[in-house]
Amino acid sequence: MKFFIKIIASILGNALGLFIANRFIPGFELQGDWYRLLLLAFILALLNLIIRPILKLMLGPIILLTFGIGIVIVNALVLFILDTLSKNITIQGIPTLIYGTLIIGITNLIVHLIVKSK
Repeated sequence: MKFFIKIIASILGNALGLFIANRFIPGFELQGDWYRLLLLAFILALLNLIIRPILKLMLGPIILLTFGIGIVIVNALVLFILDTLSKNITIQGIPTLIYGTLIIGITNLIVHLIVKSK
């Protein structure tokens, strides 16, 4: 049961993070309605589940050398893959990608802390 709650929290955190990034970051654009947003959040959750561990393994030395800051690069790569796979999201430029990554990461952290405390 806890596994499903974590998955739902991840999807909702991704959806909220994508929505906030769309609202406040110029160059971060989402097309479509709420259904498309939830679909993008679900795809991002799948990418985080499947591709993110592989990237963390491959970029492990960089993550260690940067004392964990390299995880932002891993998250940015996952978001870039989402941008490449879906026509419903457009990210224009590296700074936009990094800002979007930070906002989605912080939003997910807050959502997971709220779910974990209950």
